[in-house]
Amino acid sequence: MINELMSILSHEPLAEDTYCLVLHGKMVHEIKEPGQFVHIRMDGFYLRRPVSISDYDPLNETITLIYKVMGDGTEALTKQNHSLEVLGPLGQGFPIDQIHANHALLIGGGVGVPPLYSLAKQLRRKGVSVTSILGFRSKEEAFLLEDFEALGDVHITTENGTLGRCGRVTDVLSEMAGNCDMYFTCGPTAMLKAVANDLPDTPGFLSMEERMGCGIGACFACVVPSKDEKGYKRICCDGPVFRAEEVVL
Repeated sequence: MINELMSILSHEPLAEDTYCLVLHGKMVHEIKEPGQFVHIRMDGFYLRRPVSISDYDPLNETITLIYKVMGDGTEALTKQNHSLEVLGPLGQGFPIDQIHANHALLIGGGVGVPPLYSLAKQLRRKGVSVTSILGFRSKEEAFLLEDFEALGDVHITTENGTLGRCGRVTDVLSEMAGNCDMYFTCGPTAMLKAVANDLPDTPGFLSMEERMGCGIGACFACVVPSKDEKGYKRICCDGPVFRAEEVVL
């Protein structure tokens, strides 16, 4: 983990209220796993903003972040075009070196989609087949579709039916579940719970979205009940990625 003033190489709208931010700096060499995140400092705001890492390229020393405007902080972030103070990489990601699967099912909802992209790329490099279910509220909010399609089969759902199947990711989950031997999911807690309940006999990993304070485990502002004797796990440092059997949703 380092704190670095990173240069902004590009910062463009990607979908409705969604932006793609590419940063340049040495921090990329500290990333250990897909699914980690960074904490961005914004002038005029007391708390940093956590953003998951969508992709990273050590050769060119770039980190790609995809975020959605959710409030004043992320709205202010859209105006940045030169450099940003970034703390990271933070958290525990998907343990790519420990994953042994033939066919992986990736389920992402909204801003839970970005951290799954780097995971999908690394799974394909390991020879794992990838099927993705990506859920959005509407066609206008969808992104990274062609990127995921280049890595395997993709199934799209939108809540208003403007793209793919009308409904939520769990509406097509049962059709895909029998073909996979491991799943990975990121999105709202309600979605994670529904996925875990629908795939009780399949090993899986959950990446949780949560508001954070310090981002390093000191403030206990982001916790989730644990199934072990410790009581709670801190999403920012024990996660955001957990084995499905580790936490109580």
